[in-house]
Amino acid sequence: MVSLEAFLLLTLSLSLLSPSLSSQVTLSVSPKTLTRSNRTVRIQWSGVESPSELDWVGIYSPPSSRDKHFIGYLFLNSSSTWQSGYGSVELPLVNLRSNYVFRVFRWSYDEVNYKHKDHDGNPLPQTKHRLAVSEEIGFVSGLGPEQIHLSFTDKVDEMRVMFIMADGKENVVRYGLDEGTLNQTAGTEVNRYEQAHMCDYPANHSIGWRDPGFIHDGIMKGLENGKRYYYKVGSDKTGWSSTYSFISRESQSNETFAILFGDMGTYTPYRTFYRTQDESQSTVKWILRDLKALENKTVFISHIGDISYARGFSWIWDEFFNQIEPIAASTPYHVCIGNHEYDWPNQPWRPWWAYSSYNKDGGGECGIPYSLKFHMPGYSSVPTGTSAPATKNLYYSFDSGVVHFVYISTETNFEQGSDQYNFIKSDLERVNREKTPFIVLQGHRPMYTTSNEVRDAGLREKMVQSLEPLLVQYKVTLALWGHVHRYERFCPLKNFQCVNVSSSFKYAGAPVHMVIGMGGQDWQPIWEPRPDHQDVPIFPQPVRSMYRGGEFGYTRLVATKEKLRMEYVGNHDGQVHDLVEIFSDLYLDNSNYNNNTGNSTANATLKKGKEVVVEPRSSTYIKAGSVGMAALLLGYMLGFFTKWKRETKQPTWTPVKSEEIEELETL
Repeated sequence: MVSLEAFLLLTLSLSLLSPSLSSQVTLSVSPKTLTRSNRTVRIQWSGVESPSELDWVGIYSPPSSRDKHFIGYLFLNSSSTWQSGYGSVELPLVNLRSNYVFRVFRWSYDEVNYKHKDHDGNPLPQTKHRLAVSEEIGFVSGLGPEQIHLSFTDKVDEMRVMFIMADGKENVVRYGLDEGTLNQTAGTEVNRYEQAHMCDYPANHSIGWRDPGFIHDGIMKGLENGKRYYYKVGSDKTGWSSTYSFISRESQSNETFAILFGDMGTYTPYRTFYRTQDESQSTVKWILRDLKALENKTVFISHIGDISYARGFSWIWDEFFNQIEPIAASTPYHVCIGNHEYDWPNQPWRPWWAYSSYNKDGGGECGIPYSLKFHMPGYSSVPTGTSAPATKNLYYSFDSGVVHFVYISTETNFEQGSDQYNFIKSDLERVNREKTPFIVLQGHRPMYTTSNEVRDAGLREKMVQSLEPLLVQYKVTLALWGHVHRYERFCPLKNFQCVNVSSSFKYAGAPVHMVIGMGGQDWQPIWEPRPDHQDVPIFPQPVRSMYRGGEFGYTRLVATKEKLRMEYVGNHDGQVHDLVEIFSDLYLDNSNYNNNTGNSTANATLKKGKEVVVEPRSSTYIKAGSVGMAALLLGYMLGFFTKWKRETKQPTWTPVKSEEIEELETL
């Protein structure tokens, strides 16, 4: 017979182990089955006694996840009725290929643990007092492929398409010139990575790992030049995607259109272990606008590192690819590797001068999700030094219209004599400047920046030593970088010296460097301090920095054989806030353009064999240059350039949240 004391002790123990058993809180979720078009759930609760503003609901997938291993969470006080003990919130979900469940927890201020905190230093919610658990919900079976995105291959008459499925069963690509008759078929290769392939915490731990699904990779071949193709992916057994379309590449095009940025990241409708990037939604929105204006043109997107900011929490990759699908399913999406996709303490190449640069920024992923979820042209790879697949998509190049684009890795060996260095040198040597008079090189960490980002100082010095001579020797037109989460345009630079700082000048073998890491991430150091006034960190702007701003946004590249134009578009208004124009040696006479601008410093005749950079320093010049460009490209640029008004002075800029005074993240 069990004594009364033992019975009471057993009852108390069960209560502590399963607080929800003694709770009167009810928790419900609807609908129970989600579809592609209806994936928003309504979470309702009631019966919460003496509610705390720290009470929260956790999001879990798979349902067997431990309480501390949530996908994300929302505070109950996001409902207007929370103080009455009941309420509801709506939440859009992505398909993680397993069911979801939701749990409500009581959390009070006296239980806050400041040692267990998120990326912003805020304490993460505690799970000691679970009040209720919902029923499971999930996505309907046969949903079909998701996370669809395109990219170029090494052949002009091909287009690659990749997507995710819950299994590795056979799926195909159907495509054709007629939306109603997709009469061509391509098979897909299937890849997958496992938890054992991850190199470090949290990616290789149950807190960060979730089943990534099966990655399908197909190539549409034999495409005609510059035609609109329609396609869908899937199978009769597993379900089909919607029908998408894209414009195929042109082998002899005399124009180039591209949208370029870095460090965009991912928006999530919930809080999680790391800060996510709300502003990435605006970046995608404005890019969609520009793509619609370029409806019948070959255009591609370039995202130069720090792609999703998953950092070992694998479901962030799912959120990211769902976020970009509206643009990436119809426009080739190209990437290069950044520190937040790759870096970990035991990476194969970690020279002594880069110890402060290469840390744990990749969250233990060691480039594996990046390498398999994308498939860029070329065959570059480096071993991870573990049982994991090799890291890929490191360096490659392709022509698009009149521009030769080169992508490099700042996270792997780029020093003289390395495989990457040899590739860059050989690639630049082979560029046909008659066909592609412009060269644009892209990498993640910048060679030049005036932000006060000190931990990469040694790496930048090595980049200048190893790579800048190649850029100068082979007359690279633009060098684009991310990593610093701001926009900055430099004068043409050679060993930190401006070739010229006037508004127009002759090209002298030095590229214009631009930092375009303002795609969405907001954690950023201050600008470089003044040597004579350390307490005034922002001004004066160094001579080599022609323009810099703190707004989020992206850049647009437009080029003909005569001229390349780069524009900085701000997310706050969708308008152009800076531009640079570079003339090729095919441009004969710029006198008419100078007369149109009315800028006395640009009144010069540009002779054949010279390359000229027009660097507008005032809003009046920007406005006039835009009118000139619109006239030059009238007919096929209709709708691409937005109209804008400018004041007579340079625009002022909104600081990036409170991070103007913070140090760059080191996670």
